[in-house]
Amino acid sequence: MWLSISGILPRLTGDMSRSNCMIASAKMLPHNIAYLKINGFPEPAICASRVAAAMQSLNGASSIIYDLRDNHGGDPHMVALVATYLFARKTHLNDIYSPRSNRTEQFWTMTPPPTGNRLWNKPAYVLTSSRTFSGGEEFCYDLKALKRATLIGEPTGGGAHLVRKRWIDDNFTIGVPIARPINPITKTDWEGTGVEPDMRVKAEDAMAVAERIAARRGLRR
Repeated sequence: MWLSISGILPRLTGDMSRSNCMIASAKMLPHNIAYLKINGFPEPAICASRVAAAMQSLNGASSIIYDLRDNHGGDPHMVALVATYLFARKTHLNDIYSPRSNRTEQFWTMTPPPTGNRLWNKPAYVLTSSRTFSGGEEFCYDLKALKRATLIGEPTGGGAHLVRKRWIDDNFTIGVPIARPINPITKTDWEGTGVEPDMRVKAEDAMAVAERIAARRGLRR
């Protein structure tokens, strides 16, 4: 889990550059709604600057939609970095506990917060699907526990525990759980159950629903 990536950093850097650090789209929609589709949470050492640039491009929005319907997870440090833009002060998001080492790593939003960030008090919506998994689910779970975003879509996949592959012979492997998240508010996680959205709709309809709600809320402001 807490392994150095220095040996594979050059290859990862190239892969992330080609995939735009998993940022599929960052744009402004009608009614001054920001839209960020991010399909994974890559290493901050590689992608922090690109994510920061994407968030800066959305900074003037009156609300923001995070599309995680195809997000299969990644680095919890990047989960924390992306969540940082939704808070004005240091906020405890999640812990990851490793029974083998009896070690707990805490994850908080960045301090100090990003300079000039204006999204911290704006309505936030997160689109989910059954494909939303692992770190994508953590982002959803953390924000739901903190009541900082409205989740719209389908229950997520239910993969919370960190697993390491072990070979049992020349042909087969098994996944061995090595750590688990513990939310500081709920004291549990989403393993096997997934994250239940606040508004359950078909994944393909989630964007239209979120955009409609955000636009109506914007008109009332």
